[in-house]
Order: sequence, then C-alpha cells, then structure tokens
Amino acid sequence: MSESEEKRPYDLEERTFLFAKEVRRFVELLERTIANAEDARQLIRSSGSVAANYIEANEALGKKDFLLHIKICRKEAKENVLWLRLLDTEAQPAAESTQQRLITEAGELMNIFGAIYRKKSGDN
Repeated sequence: MSESEEKRPYDLEERTFLFAKEVRRFVELLERTIANAEDARQLIRSSGSVAANYIEANEALGKKDFLLHIKICRKEAKENVLWLRLLDTEAQPAAESTQQRLITEAGELMNIFGAIYRKKSGDN
C-alpha cells in the first residue's frame, strides 16, 4: 500500500469531500487558457456533485432513492476522469502529477460506487 493510500479515509463522505477540495486546489495550479478555464469549471462542478450525491444517498428516503444517488455518484466520478484528462498540464510537471493522482482517485471512486450499486441492487 502506498503512502497516499494509507492516508485515504475509509469514510466515503469524507473521502469525496477531500477529493472535491483537492480538485479545487489543483485547478488553481493550471495555466490560464480558455480550454482549461471551461474544463476546470466542469471539473469543479462534477467533483462537488460526487460528494453532494453521496450525502444525498446517505439520507435516502428508501432503497430506490439510495440507488439513484449512488448511480449518480458513479456517473459523476466517471465524468471527473474525462474533465481531468482534458485539462492541459504538459508544461507543468507538478500539476501533471496531481492530475494523474486525481484521475486515479476518481477511477477508484467510480469503482467503489459501482460495487455499492451492484451489491445493494442485488438485495431484495
């Protein structure tokens, strides 16, 4: 297990919050271009949406509501991967390293929410 994996919280609400916060810090590092500005806006929205929808899932009114919000969490995490990949960090090694770490985290969140959905949708 890497050092960054050891520091990840097991509490998904906290983990998604920290992901959204790290995305916001990352965006501040980016070169100011029209494309980066537009893609960063989308990234900020979708990173916050993962955290917000997980809170909604935890406050769900029933199983269907829970599954809907978990599915949205997965969809938004997947969208984060797209926006992160689109951002131009070629001339910024520190930003590029953070970008790769965030892509990995978004992928892991996507997998976690997919597993939760599969497990809970199989329950009767």
